Amino acid sequence: MNAIRSLIPYLVPILLLQLGLMIFALRDLAGRERLNGPKWLWAVIIIFGQLVGPILYFTIGRKD
Repeated sequence: MNAIRSLIPYLVPILLLQLGLMIFALRDLAGRERLNGPKWLWAVIIIFGQLVGPILYFTIGRKD
């Protein structure tokens, strides 16, 4: 139990980064018309892809 508490200061920034990237990617996805693939599929990848999903969207999902 004490080991888990010692990890919290390291996990909180990672979780905040993940949440921020996910929100930013979903907002960008909502306003974008040209994508590599269907919009619903990118939304699923962003939401369920954890930290990698938004990074994949920003690197290969957008067409510009």
